[in-house]
Amino acid sequence: MIVMKFGGSSVANGERIRHVVDIMKPELKRKPVLVLSAMGDTTDHLLEAADDALLKGVVSTDIIGRLHSKTIRELGLDPGVQRDIDPLLQELQHLLLGISMIKELTCRTKDYLVSFGERLSVRIVAAYCNAVHIKAQAMDAWETGFISDSNFSSAELLKESWDKIPQALNPILDKGILPVVTGFIAKDQQGNITTLGRGGSDRSATIIASACKAEEIQVWKDVDGILTADPRIVPEAQPVETVTYEEAAELAYFGAQVLHPWAMRPCMKSGTPVLVKNSYNPNAPGTRILSVRPEQAAPVLAITSRRNVILVDIVSTRMLGQYGFLQTVFADFAKHKISVDMVATSEVSISVTLDSIYDLEPLMADLLRIAAVEVKTSRAIVTIIGDVHRSSEILQRAFQVCAQSGIQTQMVSQGASKVNISFIVNDNQAVEVVKGLHKDFFENKQA
Repeated sequence: MIVMKFGGSSVANGERIRHVVDIMKPELKRKPVLVLSAMGDTTDHLLEAADDALLKGVVSTDIIGRLHSKTIRELGLDPGVQRDIDPLLQELQHLLLGISMIKELTCRTKDYLVSFGERLSVRIVAAYCNAVHIKAQAMDAWETGFISDSNFSSAELLKESWDKIPQALNPILDKGILPVVTGFIAKDQQGNITTLGRGGSDRSATIIASACKAEEIQVWKDVDGILTADPRIVPEAQPVETVTYEEAAELAYFGAQVLHPWAMRPCMKSGTPVLVKNSYNPNAPGTRILSVRPEQAAPVLAITSRRNVILVDIVSTRMLGQYGFLQTVFADFAKHKISVDMVATSEVSISVTLDSIYDLEPLMADLLRIAAVEVKTSRAIVTIIGDVHRSSEILQRAFQVCAQSGIQTQMVSQGASKVNISFIVNDNQAVEVVKGLHKDFFENKQA
């Protein structure tokens, strides 16, 4: 069997749903499982409806109801389909009424709230499949064995789920029925709806593929796979034919928002190949993510960047020759629940990068007890994913590109994975650096 996951933009309306089913039809012999996100901007609309109920006392499901009812009409579905989703819309109405009366929106309630998007979408898509003579069954994730802990908004599946998922899905596939499964959600052992957080519906799909030992997982996006750079910065960016799980995770972590690193973890464990395709351009070859990538002639695979980061320099000459400096520094970061991206160290100094979301004042107060600290805002991380065996060449060419533009790199780090080389520049220089690197490594003949 295979797993085919389609995101919100791929099932945004009736036309897109028809297109998705057309993409899926040629794969029917391979026993596909469809995993779907909520339609279009439904999740955002659900959260907006919750805010209106909480802050204004206004209870309305009109926007969500109109979208799904319009889609049912666009697909020419039987009026019975509307009657099937009406109880869900009524349940949502009751939930919003409760939020407006209690004046509280907990993580548990929010998970329950956003689940309606996926639950509505799978019912409409399954109904359309049946209308065009493809036997299909809409399934909420917990019906397929998704049992999680109670860490609302960022739940983890319990170990028993890995056996329950194939037990639930294989008999349905053996009957020639197409399971259409909600992504992103699960239930805990008390029956509360949870969401899987990071990686979302992609993660649901990779979990199903790994648990069922699928031949392949296809993740359908609105881009032609993983590209050599962000096409909004570099219009000449091209799809990368193959990458390893490790390379794809590094690209995602440092700014390429195609597939979240957490979503790939199940496939990394099972070795299940991932094919990233464009539902708007299905004839494009896409990117295949594998355990081992064939060797390539080019030294660099892709270039990405993450903007608006903070660089923190921590220097303490008092710690020269003393043990425990690193331990003390990172204990302070842990105490304040601040996650570090890049690290560069010497015997008396540490430089780290952080997201700009954190309040650093409490951390600074602790660090200043042991070191001099300088915080530099408006920085960017530029990351090159490439061939570890050619790192000297990559660094030489990268620094040459920066030097030609008069740009000074402020920190350099090579990850333990050895597939990425990252460096820091001013935020307003990031676009120029990425364009220059892409031109040197991908657009010049010598690359």
